[in-house]
Formats: sequence, C-alpha cells, structure tokens
Amino acid sequence: MAAVTETSPGVLGGGRIWGTAGLRTVSLLALLIVTAGFWIFFAAFARGFLSDFNLFGLFRFAAIGILIGFAQMVVLSIGDMNLAVGAVGGAAGMFAGWLMAMGLPVLLAALLGIALGCALGLCIGLLIRVTGLNSFIVTLAAASLITGALLILTQARPFSSLPASLTDFAQVELPGTPISSFLVVMLLIGLGLFIVYRNTSLGREMLAIGANRRAALMSGLAVGRVVLLTHLLSGLLASVAGVMSIAANNTASPGLGSDWVLTSFVAPAIGGTLLSGGLVSVFGTVIGGILVATLGSGLLLIGVDNFWLELCLGVVLLLAVGLDRLTRTVGGATE
Repeated sequence: MAAVTETSPGVLGGGRIWGTAGLRTVSLLALLIVTAGFWIFFAAFARGFLSDFNLFGLFRFAAIGILIGFAQMVVLSIGDMNLAVGAVGGAAGMFAGWLMAMGLPVLLAALLGIALGCALGLCIGLLIRVTGLNSFIVTLAAASLITGALLILTQARPFSSLPASLTDFAQVELPGTPISSFLVVMLLIGLGLFIVYRNTSLGREMLAIGANRRAALMSGLAVGRVVLLTHLLSGLLASVAGVMSIAANNTASPGLGSDWVLTSFVAPAIGGTLLSGGLVSVFGTVIGGILVATLGSGLLLIGVDNFWLELCLGVVLLLAVGLDRLTRTVGGATE
C-alpha cells in the first residue's frame, strides 16, 4: 500500500501537493526507522519481547488499535473528528456480547453488533448535517449519550459467558507464525480503505471536502451525503474493533472503548494523516499502530508502569499536531 493518498490538483495547488507529499514521505520513513529502533531496543533489553507468545499478543493488540485509528482516520479525511469512536465501539461490542450471552449464534450476534455501530455512526453524521454544528461538539455529546445509555441499560454489568468459538477465533494464528488472525482481518480492511481513497469517487470526494469544504460545495460535490457515509464508515470500523475486543478479552465490559479517544488519534496522526483534513495515509496508520503496540508491550516487559505509555502517547500526539501545522505551512494551506 502506498504511503500517502493525496487530493487532486483541482482542489489543491500542485505546489502544495508536492510539498506535502515530500514532507509526508520523509515523515513516514522516519516513523519506520523509529519503530525499527524500538524493536531493536526491546529485543535487546526486554526479556521475552521476541517470544511467540509476546509477539502474538502484540500483533493482536496492534490490529485492534489500528482499526480504532482507521475509524478516526476516515473522519479526519473530511476535516471532521469523532470523539465518539470509543462509545460506538463499546456499544457494538456490548450489544454483540449480550446477544451471544442470550444464545444467538456468534456470527449473527457479531454482525448485529456491527450493524448497531453503523447505525450509531449514521446518526452522528445526521446530527452533524442537520444541526450544522462542529463535529467536535456533536461527537462529544454523542459519546456521553451512548455511554450513559449503555450503563443504564446494562446496569454496568459485564457479559462474561461468551461462546468458546468467539474466544477461540481470537487465539487463532497463522501456521508457523505468531501472526494473529486479527492482524489479517485488519490488513484486509486496510487494503479496502486504500482502494476506496485511491480508486473510488467517494474517496476522492472525502479528501476534496477535507482539503477545502467550501470549494467542494461550490464545485457541486454532495458534501452532506459524503459526511453521512464517512461517519457510517467510522461507525463500522469502530464496531469491528469493539467485537474484536470482546473476543480478545473474553468479556463484554461496559468500560469497553472508554480509553480509545487518544489511541484513535495517535496512530493516524503520526502515520501521516492530516488532522486538518484532505490527506490520509493508510500504511502510515498501520505503522503508527504497530509503534504504539510495540511501546506498550516493551515498556511492560522492562517493568515500566503503563502510565508512562499514556505520557508517551500524549507527547507523540503533540508532535504530530506540530507536524500537521508544519505541513500546512509548507504546503501553503490557508486558515
């Protein structure tokens, strides 16, 4: 998958495209080097880092984190943000877990949970379109509403009696490798997203709207329709991550998704997706998610408290915001 997907020259000037693409390519190479450096460091100083057991857990955690990043990435591509990613994913996971606990077949329950996530994403998109409010406000309110309703309906009780077939799938690995089945699913979804942004009119419209929404409206693009579809897609991706999470944890907990907001921004931001919209990097988001998972696994193995990971992610996100600002300046973007 190519590193960067750009908007067309008709929406942005050619100078901005080439300037932005060049800077993003350098940033992606730097990200690859940093990630490789951490792997070398932890392989040397974190006992068991390269064991099959640890690598399997690392890749499974990374796959879920990357899907969460994808859910944010698609919304960032149109210049919006989604603070309800965790709430939507948590609701989908909890609904699927409840259905499984009630005796529904695993696949059907998972699909219904994902359908709920899509519906919630579509509702968020409708709210943004109808009210005309900033996506920050709408998704913040939606997150509170969804989480509150979830806690009321479940009385904050988890569903732990999940079918063995669900948790067995979470333990599947490619023969002879520590590669989790979750990673394969994530890569297939990533390939699909790459095709959407590179080869479909919807993907190009999403990027055009993110680059300059006013110009997109003046050029006749159906901005409202694209906003709806984008938030529906975000809900789909978040709900897949939610179902994967309950499989990995062997329980559907009301707290699922409560810590996803920071994670959802970090992977795409450090991977090359512009926070201001108009440019995404599917491959960069994958590498960013792997870096986050590497830090979490490595720090745990060398005995560093998990709170330090939160500190690191915060610093990384601030650096990504600075890079976003630099890219806009180099590319000649206007406020």
